[in-house]
Order: sequence, then structure tokens, then C-alpha cells
Amino acid sequence: MIPQIGVFISSVQSEFAEERKLLIDYLKSDSLLGMFFVPFIFEQLPATNHSATSVFLKEVERCDIYIGLFGKEYGFQDTEGVSPTEREFNHACLHSKTRLIFVCNQNAEIRHSKEIALIKKAEQLVVRKTFSTFAELKASVYASLVRYLEEKEFIRTLPFDAAFNNKANLDDINFDKIVEFVRIAKAKRGFPLPLESLPETILTHLNLLDNNRLCNAAILLFGKQPQRFFITSEIKCAHFHGLEIVKPIPSYQVYKGDVFQLVNQAVDFVLSRIDVTVGTRDAGTQVPVRYELPQAAVTEAIVNAIAHRDYTSNGSVQVMLFSVSKKTHVFLHKKSVTDKKTASARLARIECQEFTCVND
Repeated sequence: MIPQIGVFISSVQSEFAEERKLLIDYLKSDSLLGMFFVPFIFEQLPATNHSATSVFLKEVERCDIYIGLFGKEYGFQDTEGVSPTEREFNHACLHSKTRLIFVCNQNAEIRHSKEIALIKKAEQLVVRKTFSTFAELKASVYASLVRYLEEKEFIRTLPFDAAFNNKANLDDINFDKIVEFVRIAKAKRGFPLPLESLPETILTHLNLLDNNRLCNAAILLFGKQPQRFFITSEIKCAHFHGLEIVKPIPSYQVYKGDVFQLVNQAVDFVLSRIDVTVGTRDAGTQVPVRYELPQAAVTEAIVNAIAHRDYTSNGSVQVMLFSVSKKTHVFLHKKSVTDKKTASARLARIECQEFTCVND
């Protein structure tokens, strides 16, 4: 679900009346910012039986981001000599809101002395940006809000597997899987860490953990329940008699688990449904076994489909096995296939005994 992030726009209303209206219209209409941010300006409120001060301070508490537009005017002062803009800024600081301050370029000689003091106070707490035109203000606000989305990881700039998962922690990792991985990796390719290493150390070495934050890849590789975080990280295997995708499906399985389990289960599904030739011991003590399709090719294609799939897609990896006149065709797809004619046309071009991976 896309989060709704409240943005409170604060300024002397009379000085920035046009900018406030243009800014709120921009935030609502922008294709990216409009998806996440819900802007608020005081002018939008209807008449109410509450004091203005209590209302706007309550709105500051509700928001996630405070945007302050500071210019030359300080604005109306209450009995304590404090303007609504400064009250709002102080309240945002009190409640630890994200504060984005934009200062309009003005000659210091015409800027109100209390406005100068407010700007200096803000400068001690946050980094401010200056602007002269609304175009400059819009560009600065856009850059700041996009950076906010990146920092909160609402939008991703890293590849999916390297991105951190804010919902997962080490309790979601199966440590026995890590131990088994290290054991095999040491035997196969000389993995440098000892088997007794802490799981955190191993995950950090594999670039799967940073500051106790797990990458998506860590969950897919070693998670107890990867599908709890990525519901489509499953593999669907189906066996058809003929080249048409028709129901009832003679054999259909949906496999779940980590990526190692997905590969093993999908490979077993294919190999258990194709012809296999068992030789004799004429040439040695070991009986030669030859599958209709090369086992290495089947495994490699399935590994590639799982490893290179789009995990942000709603579709799952599909392995479809078609048997025609004692000849087997394997059709591997990284997304759900709904067009039967397209699938059949592609399959018709696959020659006998050839394993093909389609990456649409």
C-alpha cells in the first residue's frame, strides 16, 4: 500500500499567497509526488469553532513534513510577540517532524528583524535552500521530497535484491540454511569464513546485512517464509499433453520456499516427467543415466528464470512441460501466460529435444 505522507506548508499567508496555492496544486498534480504526499495549507480549512492557533498546531502534529517558506515579512504577532509561522516551526521541532526550509532571496535591509532571527534559528537546526522564483522553489521542493522518499525507502534506487527490507529482521532468517550454505560453499569454492561464524558475520560478508538491516536477497535466499514478504516469489509448474494450454491440467504444482528450494523442486518436476534412459554396466561399475533433456540445461534455465525475474511483478515464474508424440518441450516464462495462441505459436517453433527459455 502506498503511504499517505502529510505535508504542512507554513508561511506568512499574505506574502506567499500565490506560491502557497501553486505549490499545493503542484504537489497534488505531479505524477510521482501526488502518489505519496497529501499537502495542507490553512486556507483550505472551513470555518470552525476552535481557535486558529490550536487548529494549525494540531495539523502540524498530524503531518510528517513541515515546509517553511520564509521571506521578508514576519507576520501577525500574538500577545507573546510570536508569529503563527514561528509557532508552527517551533511545534514541528518539538514533535521531531522533517523540516524543509526555503528562504526567498531578499535584501536584508527590508527583511523584518524577527524574520531574520527566525531564519538564523532554522539555519542552526536544518539545511535551508534559497529561491527567487516559483520555478526555483518547485525544483527545490521536488528534489527534497524525492530525497525523503529515497531515505525512507518508499522509492528504490538500488536493485531489488540489494534494497533493504524494512519489515524483516534476523528472526525471519533460518540460521540452519546459512550453516548449510557455508558448508557447501567451503567444499565447492573455498568459502573464507569458518563454519562457526555468527550468522550476522556471514550475512555481512555476503553483503546481505548492513547495520542490522536485511537485504531482500537475504530473505529470498535464507528466509524462513520468503513468500510472507514476496507473495509472488513462488514457481508454478504444469505438465500438458499436447501444445495447448487447456484444463484440466494433468499435473500442476505450486512450489514455495527459498530460491534454492524453488530451483530443486522445479528441476525435480521436469526430470520426473520426461523420458530417461538407463544403460548397463558394460563400461564400468556405475550405471549411465541419460535424460531426454540435459539435466544441466534444465537446471541452468530454471536458475536463470528465478534469479533474473522481476520480483516487483505480480506474475510468478512458470515452468510448462508439453509432451507431443513422445517428444517433450519445455516452456519457461517469467510472467503469467494468458494468451494460449501466443504460447502455442512459440512452442511450435521449438525443435525436438531443445530447451528454450523465453524472457518476455
